[in-house]
Amino acid sequence: MNLERYVTELRAQLAATAETGDPETRAVAERLSLTLDAATRLMVLEVLSDAASEITREIAPGSVDVVFRGRDPHLVVTPPPGSAEEHTPAPEDPPAPTPEPLDDTVTSRTTLRLPDRLKARVEQAAAEEGLSVNSWLVRAIGTALEPKTRRAAKRDTRGGSRFTGWAR
Repeated sequence: MNLERYVTELRAQLAATAETGDPETRAVAERLSLTLDAATRLMVLEVLSDAASEITREIAPGSVDVVFRGRDPHLVVTPPPGSAEEHTPAPEDPPAPTPEPLDDTVTSRTTLRLPDRLKARVEQAAAEEGLSVNSWLVRAIGTALEPKTRRAAKRDTRGGSRFTGWAR
């Protein structure tokens, strides 16, 4: 799904609206137009994520996921068991590759967008452990990807029958 057409349309609508104003209004609209790309993409991604979550609740145990290919989001639909799509033979998945040991000598730069509240929690956790945010995130991601550290389920200490944790 190419988001560029939505960003372009939003810019055009902003420009058309600004044309009815004075020169100062048009100048402000032009400056705002330059910053619309990231904000619009983020908002559209939030809408897609919310829609995918809502649809997933409706078709459970099927699901809808938002995945990225480059900068563009795509919706991946996993139909529930017993649906018509299930009877179509799916191509066989290639065997899972054997995980390679982590090579700490080569690094890549990745942009990560976090909600402000989550970012504040990450910064606090990193500070409590005396680590930079980057080091804390690298360690957290590495831990999450280690199969030995995943637990099938963890009993909620507040009582009841609520479970949290990793599942396969």
